[in-house]
Amino acid sequence: MGLTKSEIFTNEQNQIATVAKAFAHPARVAILQHIINSNTCICGDLVEEIGLAQATISQHLRELKNIGLIKGNIEGTSVCYCIDEDNWTNAKDLISQFLDYESKKPNCC
Repeated sequence: MGLTKSEIFTNEQNQIATVAKAFAHPARVAILQHIINSNTCICGDLVEEIGLAQATISQHLRELKNIGLIKGNIEGTSVCYCIDEDNWTNAKDLISQFLDYESKKPNCC
């Protein structure tokens, strides 16, 4: 697998790509939607709700946590997850600014 050469891109470009990667898998989108819609910390019901194996859910949760969109708290033997509000707002602003493109050329292509 080739290197991405992320150092040749701006910090903003790398951040946009990182956030976009989080939304690039439907399981991660489903996990985020479930956490958002439940409006509380989610501990163990993701496997039942999403319908994937625990190991698969754990991998996606780890990716979302590494990106910073969710955070987790250990409660007994389980980890409970919720949206990291600050990072979510930053990601939302970043993607919104990126997608707020307006063509300067009339009749382009």
